[in-house]
Amino acid sequence: MDTIQIYTDGGCSGNPGPGAWAYIIIDGENRLQDSGSAPATTNNRMELRAVIEALKRIGGEAAAGGRELEIYTDSRYVQQGISDWILRWEQNGWRTRAKKPVKNRELWQELRSLSRDLKVTWHWLAGHAGHCLNEECDRLVGEAMRRAGE
Repeated sequence: MDTIQIYTDGGCSGNPGPGAWAYIIIDGENRLQDSGSAPATTNNRMELRAVIEALKRIGGEAAAGGRELEIYTDSRYVQQGISDWILRWEQNGWRTRAKKPVKNRELWQELRSLSRDLKVTWHWLAGHAGHCLNEECDRLVGEAMRRAGE
């Protein structure tokens, strides 16, 4: 299979509050997954972190092989940010249309750097709508938050 599918999720208990991220990578018959947590963060930061960590894991390999990536997120913030808004932010010196500094700039810059040379299609999925891999990522996020709280 030429296309690698990546499913991501992030969340927090409170916003801000303790949070976690997770991803699942499907590459043909192979499956990779991971999750992690942060003691004080936001939902948006964890959604970004999930995609960043997935691309760190598979990005270089995908780029070297010219493979296409299909990234699925239930975060409109991530999907629209990387597909549309980021170009204007870069042109505007990392300022929004309202001339305010872009939130989570360092994460956006890291994501841009990791994805710039990749063939990526960004997809938005409705969260908690029954998509099995999105639901599984959500479960992994919950487990990572519980582990961090122990």
